[in-house]
Amino acid sequence: MTNTILEMRSITKTFPGVKALSDVNLDVREGEIHAICGENGAGKSTLMKVLSGVYPHGTYEGQIFYKGEEQQFRSIRDSEHKGIVIIHQELALVPLLSIAENIFLGNEQAKNGVIDWDETRDGARKLLSMVGLSEDPDTLVTNIGVGKQQLVEIAKALSKQVQLLILDEPTASLSEKDSQALLDLLMEFRKQGITSIIISHKLNEISRIADRVTVIRDGRTIETMENEEITEDRIITSMVGRSLDDRYPNREPKIGETILEVKNWSVYHPQHRDRQVIKNVDITLRKGEVVGIAGLMGSGRTEFAMSLFGKSWGQKITGEVFMHGQKIDTGTVGRAIRNGIAYATEDRKTFGLNLIDHIKNNTTIANLPGVSRWGVIDDLAELDVANDYRKKTNIRSSSVYQAVGNLSGGNQQKVVLSKWLYANPDVLILDEPTRGIDVGAKYEIYTIINQLAAQGKAILVISSEMPELLGITDRLYVMNEGRIVGEMPTSEASQEKIMRSIVRAEGKAS
Repeated sequence: MTNTILEMRSITKTFPGVKALSDVNLDVREGEIHAICGENGAGKSTLMKVLSGVYPHGTYEGQIFYKGEEQQFRSIRDSEHKGIVIIHQELALVPLLSIAENIFLGNEQAKNGVIDWDETRDGARKLLSMVGLSEDPDTLVTNIGVGKQQLVEIAKALSKQVQLLILDEPTASLSEKDSQALLDLLMEFRKQGITSIIISHKLNEISRIADRVTVIRDGRTIETMENEEITEDRIITSMVGRSLDDRYPNREPKIGETILEVKNWSVYHPQHRDRQVIKNVDITLRKGEVVGIAGLMGSGRTEFAMSLFGKSWGQKITGEVFMHGQKIDTGTVGRAIRNGIAYATEDRKTFGLNLIDHIKNNTTIANLPGVSRWGVIDDLAELDVANDYRKKTNIRSSSVYQAVGNLSGGNQQKVVLSKWLYANPDVLILDEPTRGIDVGAKYEIYTIINQLAAQGKAILVISSEMPELLGITDRLYVMNEGRIVGEMPTSEASQEKIMRSIVRAEGKAS
């Protein structure tokens, strides 16, 4: 019989005004991959922070047993000392330090108080080989991609003699290729006897690798499924308390005249002056239309969107933009907004929100004149607007005075949408609008997109999830290496057809 390595009993965690966890139970068997699923705000990350000592003993109720002994972790260092290592969704690497320095940060290879750099580099090489990386240990972390950074985090965990590895949304920011490599690595660790807990919203990944799945809803344990019981439909039903027969809400599109037209748009890299990233892109968006841009990581989708929105990215930007047939200037963010263009970034935590401020101020920041008189903000008017959009977008919070940084990912994304809805744009660009959020919150965001289209807005969606683009758009552009290489009605599109457009373009380029 397989031994239980971890048991959490009756865990209850309360924040001011909110009970995040209520009598949660979890048991994990030695050597298994155990998935934890639930909607945003269900309490998954909170539970793992209790386990790892981020929320120390004494700040929660309940008991933690690890390898048969009750634990009272008061810090991350305490849990790591026992072989429990957590890798958060926001990676904890220092960009301007080398890979080797990051791996042994806080665990330096030193003799008599002096770092032994030869031992540091040799140790880093061995750990990197274990996770399938051949990078030079002296390479700065800022110079490697997100997928490789995730593997560096795992190498760092291995340096701490990890026995229980916790990964919070490890593939949320990865390409499909990098995601597969990471999942393969977890299955290899399982063969070596390392236990893993994975939090993920990607149910296809969960179905592929998990030995068991525990579902948490509204801070409570709903059920734990054995491998043979795991299906995406059952997980969804447990997560949201109802069956989502159709993951994409139905919509009857009413498409009108052209609103936005971009002609011959070209952009060069901000640091590498001779490298053209966006190459003569032409697109049109029509009233009431949801248009998607499909493409692989690095195809230039985000760079195109950011350069269009106030020239927020790139240099030597050329091309023309027309709104309702009239040429407009989008040379600054302010001008782009005034001309009716809004852009919801893929990186909501860094660029989309002020995490230390509350919902009210984040909601109105893009349209302060709307809540001002004679240049002075009307606090009551701002409060009414924030409460209105909190209700419209179903933001789950204690009030509009809750700090945005304390919200779940799905609710943060709704605040981003509220901010731009209040700015009342004609064109809304949504870059990875559902990244890192659960199926229930995704459905709500798709519903908001449909409502905006019904109001006559033109919406451009950039997404790495092809099923999502096929499920919510009316028309698709395919982008590869900075060019538009395909355009098709979504009714005629398929994942195979999209990939064929990309492969053909690469064949012509070579």
